[in-house]
Amino acid sequence: MSENDKDRPAQGGGKKKAPARPYDGPRRTARRKKLSRKQQARRQFLLSVLAGAGLLGFSLTGYYPIATYARAENRLRPPGAIDEHEFLAACIKCGQCVQVCPVEAIILADFPDGFGNGTPHIVAREQACDFSCDAVQCVLACPTGALSHHIDKKEQVRMGLAVLKRPELCLARKGLGFKGLARGEDFSGLHRYIEVDRWRPIRVADHPYDLEICDLCVRECPIKGAIRLEPLGDDPNDKRKTPVVTDKCVGCGMCEMICPTEPPAIVVVPRLKYGETTS
Repeated sequence: MSENDKDRPAQGGGKKKAPARPYDGPRRTARRKKLSRKQQARRQFLLSVLAGAGLLGFSLTGYYPIATYARAENRLRPPGAIDEHEFLAACIKCGQCVQVCPVEAIILADFPDGFGNGTPHIVAREQACDFSCDAVQCVLACPTGALSHHIDKKEQVRMGLAVLKRPELCLARKGLGFKGLARGEDFSGLHRYIEVDRWRPIRVADHPYDLEICDLCVRECPIKGAIRLEPLGDDPNDKRKTPVVTDKCVGCGMCEMICPTEPPAIVVVPRLKYGETTS
């Protein structure tokens, strides 16, 4: 090969090879092992945290219902519900009482509600039991006796007792009337207005009022004589009156639902009996 050939670039435009680095194989292997150990330790730590959280959450599923038992005791049960402890033992959470309620007042407790998950109850402010069924269809539908089969008419029901919890809000006690929709146009609650439709409940939002003195709790109570208005004083010119609950109250919650003040002046205390006082 001539001297000129030695100085000519290689054919094909190939790249020059980078100069070889000093051999450091053992050092690189050590670095990889060190990095791998860190990653492995991090994974083990994260797995331990997740496992601990999962175990804690699983253990709390047993504690959560117990911790929320007090909340369950404050639920308004459907008409005919037996003693709370016996009710929880007898109810099979079948939902038959839910299906037959004409105003859809009965709902089933969900997991966030805590103790008694799946058992039926009523949230009176949202939808009271107005006995639109004329009797106690939920009792007839109950297959286990969690809703007592000894009840055959609404007057025998004892769900709780209405209490004037916020007398300072009561319009009647202020001598005021009421005009308009009891709960506003967006309220979805149902009620059977016999003068409108004897058989079919309608939306409360479709029934306006024009009252000289507010007596909605008395006017819409489905139990005759359960609540009445009495004068606050002896002056015949004093328009102020106060709701008085009698021993005929069954705790259906209709007064609480229809009360136009927010929050309601009158509420139903579950399982409270006439003559007892609230704590």
